[in-house]
Amino acid sequence: MIQSKDLLGIKELSPEEIYHILDTASGFRDVLSRDIKKVPPLRGKTVVNLFFEPSTRTRISFELAAKRLSADVINFSVATSSVTKGETLKDTALTIKALGADFLVIRHSSAGVPHFLSRLLDVSIINAGDGSNEHPTQALLDLFTVLSSKKKIKGLVVAIIGDISHSRVARSCIYGFTKLGAHVRLICPPTLMPPDITNLGIEVFHNMEEGLKKADVIMTLRLQLERQSKGFLPSLEEYFYLYGLTQERMKLAKDDVIVMHPGPMNRGVEIESDVADGPHSVILDQVTNGLAVRMAVLYLLAGVKK
Repeated sequence: MIQSKDLLGIKELSPEEIYHILDTASGFRDVLSRDIKKVPPLRGKTVVNLFFEPSTRTRISFELAAKRLSADVINFSVATSSVTKGETLKDTALTIKALGADFLVIRHSSAGVPHFLSRLLDVSIINAGDGSNEHPTQALLDLFTVLSSKKKIKGLVVAIIGDISHSRVARSCIYGFTKLGAHVRLICPPTLMPPDITNLGIEVFHNMEEGLKKADVIMTLRLQLERQSKGFLPSLEEYFYLYGLTQERMKLAKDDVIVMHPGPMNRGVEIESDVADGPHSVILDQVTNGLAVRMAVLYLLAGVKK
């Protein structure tokens, strides 16, 4: 059972709550394989997607998840809203609440915005990414994908490669995989490793060849160039030379390793096309599993008394 009315981060969830979400997602994954994919649990409920940053996978996934559960969906366009006239986030949120929203899915460039809205509103707040802080549903779908492929998480070696400093996905995945007993390795240039993350029970590598040895799971991250100032990297070409996931480097991992990427991918920067499209890739499975996980989150939060 989920204890909170909101999903703000993996950091706040217990291992039991995480497994409960994953078990529920498994049931919805079966629903998505049917000819008729719509079920009625959220009939009469309204889900508002409030995205202050660009998104393809997450926004569409939440919209489809809500519609599969028979909810009404409103996609809030910031570019054509009163935000452009100077309306504050607080007033925007209160207006949405007054219109009868039951769920507010929020993505924002500032860390802590979902937590602020959680204290302000009695609707269910779902964090769809806040700054460089967390992206909990992405971590949940990553956990679900690994569990579906490997049948376990405890004891696995999970190597996460890339821009750790600016990645909310990395933080949420670190919390999730370590809580469920995996051994997490972070592989990145020293300039992209945040100093506060080394106390989370992980290993840090600045060399791909060392970090990938005997890995069960490899996750590559997009370089968050829009969040970086100059000076983190000499060039994208050098980054790929040192930290790009290639077929040759894949040989260092276990034979049955799976490759993941939260998207969007920059081919030839963090990952080689032959790897992204190869037999070890579960990247498209992540997208499909994201729909089931977000259905599970909406369904479970609907059952929490507000």
